[in-house]
Amino acid sequence: MTIVTLWLAGDWITPILAGLVGLGFGFAADRLAARWPEHEDGAVRARDWRTPVVAIIGALAFAATAARFAPTPVHLAVVFPYIACLVVLFAIDLDQRLLPNVLTYPLVVYALAVFGLGASPFIATIEDFAWAAAAAVAVPVALYVLAIPFGSGAIGEGDLKLLVSVGLLAGAAKLFYGLVVGAVAAGLIVGLLVFGRRLSMKSFVPYGPFLIAGTLWAILALPQP
Repeated sequence: MTIVTLWLAGDWITPILAGLVGLGFGFAADRLAARWPEHEDGAVRARDWRTPVVAIIGALAFAATAARFAPTPVHLAVVFPYIACLVVLFAIDLDQRLLPNVLTYPLVVYALAVFGLGASPFIATIEDFAWAAAAAVAVPVALYVLAIPFGSGAIGEGDLKLLVSVGLLAGAAKLFYGLVVGAVAAGLIVGLLVFGRRLSMKSFVPYGPFLIAGTLWAILALPQP
């Protein structure tokens, strides 16, 4: 179920209200990222272009979550905390180029718990979970190996840990498509910034925000296979 479907059905208030909450949550996530984890110099970043970007991501993510999962309260209760955590991680990585272990590790445990309780909206059978678990291990390992020739920092360890939870929670297909969409978005945006001379070919750009954006699309917009 999409926002358009809910609108046509007359239930447009729920995603709008959720989007407003998400807008405030995204703003709060940006302000958190400006302070935590603590910057090396102890500084607190002032509001800048990242602030509206994270606020908009929060609004879209919360609205889409409500639109898709509000008709099934159990699934909404399962997906919403994960989406909220992704918004926080988006803000932190955009600010500090970091996905903290204190958030990425619990997400792996959370994904396992969701399946163990039989509450997953994405993975219904043991066979599905086996594929999801295989992808959750194989994809990060493959990316790590492929990044070795490019030197340290070519791909962040936090990105790899996040991919594990994405695979375990959303399944192999959504992990793959989210990864592809994130890579395409990164290529397009970075290419435009380089073309506009806002970045150079040697600039370091965190992949985490693009990965998270692709994951949000895969979880909230991509139909179940």
